[in-house]
Amino acid sequence: MTLDETSRAIIRLLQLDGRRAYADIAKEVGLSEAAVRQRVRRLLDAEVIQIVAVTDQIQMGYPRAAMIAIQVDGDVQDAARLIAAIPEVDYLVSTAGGIDLLAEVFATDDQHLYRLLNHVRAVDGVRSAQTYMYFKIHKQTYQWGVK
Repeated sequence: MTLDETSRAIIRLLQLDGRRAYADIAKEVGLSEAAVRQRVRRLLDAEVIQIVAVTDQIQMGYPRAAMIAIQVDGDVQDAARLIAAIPEVDYLVSTAGGIDLLAEVFATDDQHLYRLLNHVRAVDGVRSAQTYMYFKIHKQTYQWGVK
């Protein structure tokens, strides 16, 4: 999907406030409310954007967070599909360099994180999985991607 300047402006406004009224957005970008609604629907359908509630994992009962650097023997896509099916994995990307996959996970406690790591290591094709626990998040933003 090609994004024109109007779609980019709509995205910028939604990044600031995902609950912003279509009528307000329409005034700012010079379209009708219906046109904005249609554009947002197309952006959602094309998976260019998601409009979600961002949560604080600690307040949601998941005080343990970590990145897992995963090396795979064999088909990386097969391993990625199996790892992505694990509910505690909220972010999974293929990478270039010394690892094949990078997964972000959330757990309720150390034992939960331990079981989760063992689950990842048991996936067919996983050669190694190195865990990097979070102690403090210094920056987390969702205001990027559109200039």
